[in-house]
Amino acid sequence: MYACAKFVSTPSLVRAGSRALYRPLSAAVVSDARKEETACLLAPQSIAASQQQVAVRGFQTSAVSRDIDTAAKFIGAGAATVGVAGSGAGIGTVFGSLIIGYARNPSLKQQLFSYAILGFALSEAMGLFCLMVAFLILFAM
Repeated sequence: MYACAKFVSTPSLVRAGSRALYRPLSAAVVSDARKEETACLLAPQSIAASQQQVAVRGFQTSAVSRDIDTAAKFIGAGAATVGVAGSGAGIGTVFGSLIIGYARNPSLKQQLFSYAILGFALSEAMGLFCLMVAFLILFAM
């Protein structure tokens, strides 16, 4: 048992094994010279094969990371477009209130209409701002 532990914890083996685990992807997919250097440090061939498997596994995590970033963009853009529905509801409320106000007091038609147009413009601006943020999330980041 002691001999086995002494073999597994040799400095060259620990250095080569830990170096492959903490390197980024660009360094994990190494050139042939670097692979030969790692293979020379490791005496058994089975351990060298496991080192190559670690490098291949690191390559797969990069694609997953990119997919997560893309999914986050789409989720953020979808959440930003929820404000457009709020804008539509706001416009409906403004003109619904215009009709109710006109029915109650027809003599204030001109003043109520100017307030309704102002409310429409502000509500529509909020919807357009939400749409602009959605496009910025999708195409500018």
